[in-house]
Amino acid sequence: MSLYGALNIGVAGLAANAQALSATSSNIANVNTVGYKNQSANFETFLNTPGLSGNASAGVSALISQDVTTQGLPTATSSPTDLSISGNGFFVVATDPNATATQEYTRAGSFTPDQNGNLENAAGLYLLGWKLDSAGNIPTDASDVSLINVNNLSGTAQATSNISLQANLQSDSTVDSTYAAGDMTSGAVAPDFTRTINVYDSQGGFQPLTFSFIKTGANQWAYETSYAGSASNLTSTGPISTGTISFNPDGTLGNVNGATPASSQISMTVPWNTATSGLAPQALTVDLGTIGGSDGLSQFDTPSTLTKTTDGSAFGSVTGVTVGKDGTVTAQFSNGLTQDVYKIPLATFTNPDGLGQVNGNAYIATKSSGVANVNLAAAGSAGSIASQSLEASTVDLATEFTNLITTQRAYSASARIVTTADQMLQELEQLPTN
Repeated sequence: MSLYGALNIGVAGLAANAQALSATSSNIANVNTVGYKNQSANFETFLNTPGLSGNASAGVSALISQDVTTQGLPTATSSPTDLSISGNGFFVVATDPNATATQEYTRAGSFTPDQNGNLENAAGLYLLGWKLDSAGNIPTDASDVSLINVNNLSGTAQATSNISLQANLQSDSTVDSTYAAGDMTSGAVAPDFTRTINVYDSQGGFQPLTFSFIKTGANQWAYETSYAGSASNLTSTGPISTGTISFNPDGTLGNVNGATPASSQISMTVPWNTATSGLAPQALTVDLGTIGGSDGLSQFDTPSTLTKTTDGSAFGSVTGVTVGKDGTVTAQFSNGLTQDVYKIPLATFTNPDGLGQVNGNAYIATKSSGVANVNLAAAGSAGSIASQSLEASTVDLATEFTNLITTQRAYSASARIVTTADQMLQELEQLPTN
């Protein structure tokens, strides 16, 4: 090996260790960067006489790589839109809210709403997801992703579909043998017991329904359901439903409407007049308790009473969102209702360590990584999503400070090679020519 070869090896050592110092510096600077993956310098020798061995001199070069597959520890936070991934997946993000087709991938899940309500992380990358339809289904085209927006969520209401009645009909009431269906609603006869309860329509409004009962025989009663609001809201003026109720000799519920087998439920449809009320017909199921039991409708010799429970809810505004392990974004409303509005997908790659690193602690797909496979979270190797959690950097400061010292020593040693070779060349040049 010539002195000039020694100079070149020293210079190669300086360059390689400078690259190693750059990787170590990046790691130390990003020790608190969410989702950051540790970089490492991999040194390799190269010979000044390729293909030969023995007396060939060896230089050095450094290849900087990032260990994308190593997962950082999850750190608990208080924000429901702080997200971490337990698995191999990446969030699909866009750099521009107006160009969602240009996609990048990141593990940095510190998302917060921007001024328009779009979820954006600290690097300015916008989270993308599938917008769910009214049935909670994702688009048939997996590439049909959009910005996840938590501000443009409208309020919601829920129409009543189920009513549970707990009531007692006084057993010593006088029998009315002349009763005909519809007489209580028309006013032809007075009911032995009647109560009006409010149910919710599909727009969250209160609608009054009247339940009336009259004794028609021993352990036999008739019932009618009518509307106590404006008659123009319905397509008909008669009772909404009529029927019969029988009781057992011990006062427990026997049957409703003579059903076989015995039933304790009443099914009815409120015939809303869409032209005047703006409502579609509303199906209701009324549960009168257990056949042979007194937990619902009963007949005992005590004054008639009625209590009820109904489902449904008035209109409510959005109060917040939650994110499930499967990436489902659920809106919460002030009326206690919830609605699934988005689903966050996760992208996986054949070789994630081959991803190209870009600004914002994000990556782009390369030939080495393979194309992105967009998957459901909590399915396969993509992993699950944890809300109120962030993935910490994989940097170990103790290791990096050790690397810093060894790199500095190696750099100094390479510089000494250069100065020593230079001094030897100077000695050579000073030799007398005669």
